[in-house]
Amino acid sequence: MLTVEPHPSLDTLAFTTTFPAPLGSLPSPEWLVALLKSDAAAPLSSDDAVRGAVRDMLRHGGYKPTGRGKPASEYLVRAATEGTLGSINTAVDLCNAVSLHSGLPISVVDLDRATAPFRVGIAPEGSQYVFNASGQSIDLAGLLCLFDAEGPCANAVKDAQRTKTNADTRRTLTVLWGARGLGDRTARAFTWYRELLERAGATVERLP
Repeated sequence: MLTVEPHPSLDTLAFTTTFPAPLGSLPSPEWLVALLKSDAAAPLSSDDAVRGAVRDMLRHGGYKPTGRGKPASEYLVRAATEGTLGSINTAVDLCNAVSLHSGLPISVVDLDRATAPFRVGIAPEGSQYVFNASGQSIDLAGLLCLFDAEGPCANAVKDAQRTKTNADTRRTLTVLWGARGLGDRTARAFTWYRELLERAGATVERLP
């Protein structure tokens, strides 16, 4: 279902999730909303070494992960610190909680809005996609992305609007964008992520 092109420092892990009901009818429980705070108790915590390793991983291919193009996990840290990281839906909140505390960018796409097959690879020159409801686009040249049959649909910076979750979402594909220099951090983040998803009533299947 997913192929990963060779990369010198990427430590990625992907899995599918099936939720017990559409996300629109699954408000995030209090324990999950509490994890969106920077001082919440968690098995992982981010630091400068994690941020540096993730940025270095994204530089392979020519992309510059700085400014507005920095990893999404860094935005989460700032939002949580400022108290502006709020609840969106169970799938996104779980993603944001794990990404916030692990320091790893994470992508979540709606499997029913994407088209198999999927692959992970560097986006070529001229690649772009709309990443929000207002129609703003991101230049993807040189950036490691998740592709479906229609083209790039997610990455460690901003996911595509066309495959984002919504109130009708029942099935998702999640990609953790880890770096080899961080040891087993990707695996540890997945273990915790899986525990949280199952606590929320979801079923998880790791992709080989």
